[in-house]
Amino acid sequence: MSGMRVGRAWCERLRGGALRWARSVRSVRRDAGMVSAEYAVGLIAAVGFAGVLFQVVTSDVVQSALQSLVAKALHGSF
Repeated sequence: MSGMRVGRAWCERLRGGALRWARSVRSVRRDAGMVSAEYAVGLIAAVGFAGVLFQVVTSDVVQSALQSLVAKALHGSF
């Protein structure tokens, strides 16, 4: 009789572990689409930031500052 109890307890423990594993797999599948959405939002933000940075770097004020900085570096003494 004790062998049956041990077998039943082992089966219950195995079943509980299988259920926990199945729930974790379901939760991973549920979140799989959200990762793609997060990448899309990050990509849109990066493109927007790159556009703003491009506008700043190509402005007349920044270009003249960069040109004077490079000219000073090339004509400076070492």
